[in-house]
Order: sequence, then structure tokens, then C-alpha cells
Amino acid sequence: MNRSMLHESIIQNVRLVFSRSGGNGGQNVNKVNSKVQVFILPEKLSGLSEAELELVREKLTANINSQGEIFAVSQEERTQERNRAIALERLENRIASAVRQNPVRHRTKPTKASQEKRLASKKLHSLLKSQRSLKSFF
Repeated sequence: MNRSMLHESIIQNVRLVFSRSGGNGGQNVNKVNSKVQVFILPEKLSGLSEAELELVREKLTANINSQGEIFAVSQEERTQERNRAIALERLENRIASAVRQNPVRHRTKPTKASQEKRLASKKLHSLLKSQRSLKSFF
């Protein structure tokens, strides 16, 4: 994945929708369309292979609308410009994190200290349980 290519394709192909947002803004909140929704079709993303596009579709199902567009929303800030920047950054980060592969974990042996700690914990638990049964016996 080429992050700069991805960024450029998002900037060029994104569809922006502005509306009035709730939250901060005072009287201004009723007059200014500061909420920003950004939408992009996965096919318009350049810099991603076909396998990466499939990963995006699979991992971002909660962020894909009925038209098949990936979306992000921002309404935290008072200004439309700041919300636009946040929404675009959010969209790019979602796509980049969906494409990122987790490294394969290689299993290792437990350390000697962790084995001893586990055994000590088991002994303590056993002792507590045996003391419980002795209390009910007398």
C-alpha cells in the first residue's frame, strides 16, 4: 500500500456532505453547516491491490453504506474546515488500518519465572480451598 497515493486518491474522489451538527457552537449551531460526512467508493482508491481492496470491504463493513461507499463523519469542532480535515484523516486511517496485516505470532515457551508464579498461584488457591473445607468440618 502506498500511503501518499491513497491520500491523493481520497482527496480527488471523495464526496463531501455538509449539514448542521449538534453540540458546541452556541447560537451558531443553528446557522452553520459544520458537520462533515465524507464518502468514497472503494474502487476509486488508488495505491491498493485487489487483495487489499477485498480486505477493506471485509473489515470496514460497519463503515460502508447501502451504495457501497466507505464513510466517515466529524462534527466535534465548530468550523467546517476543521471537521473536514478530521473526517478525511479518519477515513484515511480506517482504510490504512484495514489493509495493515498483523504480524504472525510465533509461540514461545513460558519463562521459568512465569511457570513458578503460576504454580505458586495454584498452591495458594489450593490452600484456600482446603482451609474452607476444614472450617465447615468443625
